[in-house]
Amino acid sequence: MKILLTGIHGQVGSAISRRLPSYATVLAPPRSELDLADLVAVRKWMHQEQPDLVINAAAYTAVDKAEQEPDVAFLLNAELPHCLSQCLAEWQGALVHYSTDYVFDGTRIQGGYTEDEPPHPLGIYGKSKRQGEVLLMESEAPVLIFRTSWVYSLHGRNFLKTMLKLGQERDELRIVNDQWGAPTWAGSIAEATIAVLQKVLTDGLPVNAAVRPYSGLYHMTNGGSTSWYSFTQRIFEQCRYTTHLVPISSAEYPSPVIRPANSRLDNGKLARTFEVRLPDWEVALDQCLSGLSGNSE
Repeated sequence: MKILLTGIHGQVGSAISRRLPSYATVLAPPRSELDLADLVAVRKWMHQEQPDLVINAAAYTAVDKAEQEPDVAFLLNAELPHCLSQCLAEWQGALVHYSTDYVFDGTRIQGGYTEDEPPHPLGIYGKSKRQGEVLLMESEAPVLIFRTSWVYSLHGRNFLKTMLKLGQERDELRIVNDQWGAPTWAGSIAEATIAVLQKVLTDGLPVNAAVRPYSGLYHMTNGGSTSWYSFTQRIFEQCRYTTHLVPISSAEYPSPVIRPANSRLDNGKLARTFEVRLPDWEVALDQCLSGLSGNSE
């Protein structure tokens, strides 16, 4: 099986690259070989290599900056995955794609959003990711779309890395305490993705035929939920930082984009369909921080 893995230098892509089975031929071309923002080049490369499966971990994730760069956000989050799926449909391939909690407005009062609830993104980032979902669901190629939230790791730029840095530099930090969600470790996403693929691709069927019965949307986050403030508390407790934390409201943290107050996603469909469950967020954070001694994940 030939697999194209995009976004290998990102959080999820780098975590997946370390877990893909050895029997697969994994292609992860650098930007100098494949510029994902050049869809003409993407189509040419895809037709040359004809991968059986694409794991698309590439994305535009700069939530605030997307308001100034909507064209780039929609290119990478909607047009690129659509292009990949169109190519895969020509030779019976399949696609794995990642989406986000930002497709919802966060106004749900209790519990987590299910896959059946209508999206209502608030900003360009969420709108571009939702457009990607819509285009993929209309594609002829089967696709597994995994929505996740609050992704972090010891690799790349993310909330955890920022807190680890600021916790060593500041005596006091003001952290938002009225947004709720599930911090999700990139390592957990990678492990769950591989677990799903192992279940789906085990009966000797062509990739297209094996994935098609499961094609659709699934929520994939670590279990439980917390606020950014409590997440930071846990990080600092584990790292023995003494920085004083001050809880603040979203209104006290200026941003060009309204963040969802409730980013909880219900993972029941993933568990029912594939018998795959991600660990609770506290357990995953501990697993991630255990890599501070040398693992960059």
